[in-house]
Amino acid sequence: MDRRIKYTKGVIKDTFLNLLEEKDISNITVTEVCKIADINRATFYRYYDDCYDLLKKIQDEFMEELTNSSPMINLPDESVYDFTYGVLKVFENNKKLITLLFNTNNNIYFLNEVLEYCYNKCVLKWSSLFPDYNKNMIEYQTVFIFNGALGVINYWIKNDFLEDASFIAKMIEDTTIDGVNKYITTKKSS
Repeated sequence: MDRRIKYTKGVIKDTFLNLLEEKDISNITVTEVCKIADINRATFYRYYDDCYDLLKKIQDEFMEELTNSSPMINLPDESVYDFTYGVLKVFENNKKLITLLFNTNNNIYFLNEVLEYCYNKCVLKWSSLFPDYNKNMIEYQTVFIFNGALGVINYWIKNDFLEDASFIAKMIEDTTIDGVNKYITTKKSS
C-alpha cells in the first residue's frame, strides 16, 4: 500500500477512534471526521462508505491481524501461553480499539466476535489435549477457564496494559493448567 494512502487511512482511523471515545457512533458524522482529520470528504469516500463502513473495516483488519498473529491453539505443540501471548500482543498493538471495546458498549457485537474466536480456540485446544473426555465436560471447563482469563485480560486493559503481555499470558497458562488439571484428569467421560 502506498505510504500516503496508509497515512491518510491511519489519520481517518485515529480520528474516528478518538471520536468514538467521546460519543456513540450514531452521533459521529463523516463531516466531523473529515474536519478533525483535515481531509476532504472525497478522500474519506474514496476508502469508506460512511462511519459504519469505517468501523467495519477497522474490525475486519483487527480480526485479520488476530487470526494471522495468534498461533493455532488446536495444534498439539502450541501451548496456552503461545496462544494467549499472541492474542495479548494483538490487543497491545490495538490499544485504543481494545480499550474502547472493553470499556464501553460501542459495538458489543464485534467484541463478541473476538471473544467467540478465542473461546472456540480454547475448546479446540482442550478437546485435542483430552480427546477421550466428554464434550460437555470440555465445554464446562472451557467456559470456566475462558471467563477467568477474560476477567484477567479485562483487568489488564482497564489498568492500561500495565504488566507485560508475557507476564499475563504466563499467569493465565499457569492458572489454567494448575487450576483445572486435577479436575480434568480425575473426571472420565460418561
